[in-house]
Amino acid sequence: MINMIKNLVGMGAMTDQVIATDFLVSAKAGVRNLAFAVTETSNPELKEALRAQLREAIQLHEDVAQFMIAKGYYHPYDLEEQLKVDMEITNTALRLVGQ
Repeated sequence: MINMIKNLVGMGAMTDQVIATDFLVSAKAGVRNLAFAVTETSNPELKEALRAQLREAIQLHEDVAQFMIAKGYYHPYDLEEQLKVDMEITNTALRLVGQ
């Protein structure tokens, strides 16, 4: 564990990228779960409250995605570039685990 922490020191940009990616994945899961909940409820007041939360969750996902695009962490329109980013993250994670 100590070696992993030592390896993380000086990797601020990579750590920011990992945190942002986790946030994007969580936001996406929130959108999916809220959409499911809207379709499962029959109570009109609850349905409207869930729709409002869904709209906010969609906006959060958009905001995080745009942040990541601006930082160069996420390339939704360039699969080749996104693959490079994903491979860099994967290789870094493997190096951290190996030490």
